[in-house]
Amino acid sequence: MGKIHAVITGVGGYVPDYVLNNEELSRMVDTSDEWIMTRVGIKERHILTEEGLGTSYMARKAAKQLLKKTGVDPDTIDALIVTTTTPDYKFPSTASIVLGKLGLKNAFAFDLEAACCGFLYSLDVAATMIESGRYKKIIVIGADKMSSLVDYTDRATCVLFGDGAGAVLVEATEEENVGVQNSFLRTDGIGLPFLHMKAGGSVCPPSHFTVDHRLHYLYQEGRTVFRYAVTSMSNDCALIAERNGLNKDNIRFVVPHQANIRIIEAVAKRLELPMEQVMVNIEHFGNTSAATIPLALWENESKLKKGDNLIFTAFGAGFVHGASYYKWGYDGSTVEQG
Repeated sequence: MGKIHAVITGVGGYVPDYVLNNEELSRMVDTSDEWIMTRVGIKERHILTEEGLGTSYMARKAAKQLLKKTGVDPDTIDALIVTTTTPDYKFPSTASIVLGKLGLKNAFAFDLEAACCGFLYSLDVAATMIESGRYKKIIVIGADKMSSLVDYTDRATCVLFGDGAGAVLVEATEEENVGVQNSFLRTDGIGLPFLHMKAGGSVCPPSHFTVDHRLHYLYQEGRTVFRYAVTSMSNDCALIAERNGLNKDNIRFVVPHQANIRIIEAVAKRLELPMEQVMVNIEHFGNTSAATIPLALWENESKLKKGDNLIFTAFGAGFVHGASYYKWGYDGSTVEQG
């Protein structure tokens, strides 16, 4: 038996129908389309507005499309990982809810929380599980209902985020030169003061005080986060490229976390790549946190060819960051879109 590799064999995605564009936002807070586009590059974002629906709903939608597109037997799935910052409940896990709705009879499920780096980290975890030889098929879902954390009176943050979910099927293969090749993942542990939600955890449980003082919303010190994100994502991509002999001539796409178009452009510049070789969906999806990378793959699946060299990179609260070298495993143009 040859060495086992972990390869993505399908991609699914879901975004809610309701679109919150900059013109509508400008009637809610003191902002404008020009202000938002100049600073972050977002024109619109999808928002899950239906009452009683959370992250698991979007994750299930993405996973159901994935199962339909790949034609995989649900009973052959060994594990399901949901990475999210916006779980349906403190417990049980969102992954357990998704698994139950999908009817996966032979799988176990768990959540992984790594903020906007969640998909990057979860894909590496799934690959390691498969390379161990103990598991053959794992679904990884990045999903976030960021609108549930956003203060729509704060113009600095409410313009940034959207809701969505992306899912991939990761399978075992003995084929050489496909799948996850190498990763560089790091946690600095210095980010707490700059990006967090003050209340709702064990340090500051919910109370009348926390609700009255609006402490259950996302807080971000934008300039600091921007500076760290540019430096970390650019350096991580440069390191993973150097480590694996990648350069502007053999990288097909960079697939970055979609936080700010200026961060994405800085990463492209560091790698000397034109923007045509960078997957960008921030203009119409905004920052969907753990869902940004799989949604980018979902949108661009038809452009991908077997053997394409990809670099995934992300940055998030903590601070967490990293980059992965991935070699695509199939011709996306042959896949019927679900």
